Amino acid sequence: MITDVTGVGGGLAIGEVPSARRSFAWLGLVPFFLFLFLFLIMPAVGVINKGLHTSGGAFSLRPMVDAMSKERTAFSNSFLISIVTAAMAAVLGTALAYAAATATRPRWLRSIVTSFSGVAANMGGVVLAFAFISLIGRQGLGTKVLKAFGFDLYSGSFKLASPFGFSIVYMYFQVPLMVLVTLPAVDGLKQAWREAASSLGGSTATYWRRVGLPVLWPSILGGFLLLFANSFSAFATAYAIGTGSANFVPTKISFYLQGDNSGGQSPIPYALAAWMIILMAISMGGYLVLRRRAERWRR
Repeated sequence: MITDVTGVGGGLAIGEVPSARRSFAWLGLVPFFLFLFLFLIMPAVGVINKGLHTSGGAFSLRPMVDAMSKERTAFSNSFLISIVTAAMAAVLGTALAYAAATATRPRWLRSIVTSFSGVAANMGGVVLAFAFISLIGRQGLGTKVLKAFGFDLYSGSFKLASPFGFSIVYMYFQVPLMVLVTLPAVDGLKQAWREAASSLGGSTATYWRRVGLPVLWPSILGGFLLLFANSFSAFATAYAIGTGSANFVPTKISFYLQGDNSGGQSPIPYALAAWMIILMAISMGGYLVLRRRAERWRR
């Protein structure tokens, strides 16, 4: 009679269910969730709580309404530059990602593009502002070189601390970020799909209209939302270029908290920050949903 699956003593009897081993691998996530709770969730809850209370401590939606009405220009400027740079970077970044993914020669082109994109997408703040001031500021090297060739960059209405100037600076980190977002989706375009479309008599335009763009659009739209959030929340770069006078939502929060309004006791800066948190949550939530939709084609 067979009493042991392995044929040796101490093994499992036929029909006996092995007990599940308890895993403690989840303990490795404890520091991450602790960090997330202390430095993201708690500050966000605290900011929203202060944004929903008047300076007297009473719960009210008035600070949120006042923040939107009093800083309407800051919101419009932030929305404008975020939408414009996100849309332009979505187009340029997708085209660059497609070129890097499909180019076979030189072989090192993709590595260069992805390496640079990984660095540039995370470059910002005072370092980036200083780089552009040194390049195309009034006394910048690039400005002087252009002037030597007869083109005065500042002969017209151009200013680095202007919506157009900020857009140029923001594109430096927006385009590389879009490359990183869309490159995996471009890799998901299978050559067999193009060959199938061609064998059925479809042109290149038909392939992109019926196959290529429908596959890529979740990544492109998700990347747009990510770039919008990235641009809307940018602070240090705008603050350094505008020397504190840039009229964007993040810089206005700093303006209030630095003491220009009763030592920062007004609920307005917290309400502005609460609006930013809401917009970031909506943008990132949409990005995550679209990213999951885009991942279906890479399985």
